[in-house]
Amino acid sequence: MEKHTEHTTHVHRDDEGDKMGMWLFIFTELLLFGMLFLIYAVYRYKNPIAFKLGGEELDVFMGTLNTVILLISSATVAMSITAIQRGKKKQALLLLGTTLFIAVVFLINKYFEWGAKIEYGFYPGGEALLELGHGTILFFGLYYVMSGIHAIHILIGIGLFIYVIRQIQTEKIHQTDYVWLENTGLYWHLVDLIWIFLFPLFYLIH
Repeated sequence: MEKHTEHTTHVHRDDEGDKMGMWLFIFTELLLFGMLFLIYAVYRYKNPIAFKLGGEELDVFMGTLNTVILLISSATVAMSITAIQRGKKKQALLLLGTTLFIAVVFLINKYFEWGAKIEYGFYPGGEALLELGHGTILFFGLYYVMSGIHAIHILIGIGLFIYVIRQIQTEKIHQTDYVWLENTGLYWHLVDLIWIFLFPLFYLIH
């Protein structure tokens, strides 16, 4: 009975379909952020000085730190896929746990960064921001929208990592069936790629 169940499960697996679905999802996400990047470019062209002043208000060190740790997380999730392919369950779990930890650290850093800006009045409708003029208001509006959408993607990634870790622990993801892990890795690489574009646009603009 167990052999029959395993065989049936294997027959009905559609790994290529799952991967294609993830690539289509990634494509739609790239369209979304591509549109936002285009809006950013237009407003930056029209308000170069205001965008420069807005960029100077952001913490470059914090942005750099988040960039570095996200790049590390891309490496750890890639290594976890290699580990599961080789049947090294504990190593895969350790690497995924590291990736999950980094994702949480990123959000904590973003929380404190946003908190500092809000405390100084740099938020939509804030007095300090209103004093800087229309262009800088546009800059911070885009900053909060784009980095906020990215943070939501980080939260989704955290949920996926928790799910995948649980699946590995229960042997539902293993050496011969790891498409969920691969798709989660693809999703996480997308999240990292988006941040690599956001970082210079907002933090290094000056």
